[in-house]
Amino acid sequence: MSVRLVITDAMWGRIEPLMPADPVRGRRWADHRRTLEAIAWKYRTCSPWRDLPDELGSFQTAHKRLIRWAVDGTWELILAAVLAAADDADDIGWTVSVDSTVCRAHQHAAGARKRGRPGRAEPDDHALGRSRGGLSTKVHLASDSRARPLVLRVTAGQAGDAPAFETVMAGIRVPRSGPGRPRNRPDTVLADRAYSSRAIRNHLRRRGIRAVIPQPSDQVGHRLRRGRDGGRPPAFDAEAYKQRNAVERCINRLKQWRGLAMRTDKLAIAYQAGLHLAAILIWTAA
Repeated sequence: MSVRLVITDAMWGRIEPLMPADPVRGRRWADHRRTLEAIAWKYRTCSPWRDLPDELGSFQTAHKRLIRWAVDGTWELILAAVLAAADDADDIGWTVSVDSTVCRAHQHAAGARKRGRPGRAEPDDHALGRSRGGLSTKVHLASDSRARPLVLRVTAGQAGDAPAFETVMAGIRVPRSGPGRPRNRPDTVLADRAYSSRAIRNHLRRRGIRAVIPQPSDQVGHRLRRGRDGGRPPAFDAEAYKQRNAVERCINRLKQWRGLAMRTDKLAIAYQAGLHLAAILIWTAA
């Protein structure tokens, strides 16, 4: 069987120095590159773990590595290191777009325990929600101006966009290659009407971040009905707003992986780890 691989030698040259070193005692890690290819194959094809091709090693090894690194934060550390290298090369577009997308959940995603295991950063609802369309998960993200993900967070599918905004913004922390605090403040934030609230605009204003967010018609009508008491309309740059398509293109790139477009993982941390791996490969392929 011929397996299509996605990690090129150039990509691996950027990823390999960021991988965990072999432990001082005990068994050495299985080949990192093959394990990453195995996890990527599972999420690209949306196949069961047990159908992993023999060329990619044991499915138990790949699955355990995915969960272990999700629990100890290794996936986020690798992504942060990749972002730090990109920022050092002045390769991050700091006009950031924020949005969310709903991903249908397969019936295999249901049935996990109501609460995560002790010590595991697993939400009680496993980031699964039930609505008229069935089970779903919502992915909240921020992308740079070149359609590459900076932050990825998951909630239940019926959750609103605005309540997750500050969580997404708090996740923007790009370490410096030298001394100095991580960069956590974009130049501009673009978002659609779902994020048009006084709380969000005040949050961005306090941090000195330019907001480009249109007002929905009901807010415009309410302000006009109040007359002079309604105040001035918030500033809105229609030309700059055209760049918001970056986050839509970023979502499309992530959903090229069928296992991310449709969630089959019972655990939210496993699904988010798959998102982080996809983000790492997107950045290293650039």
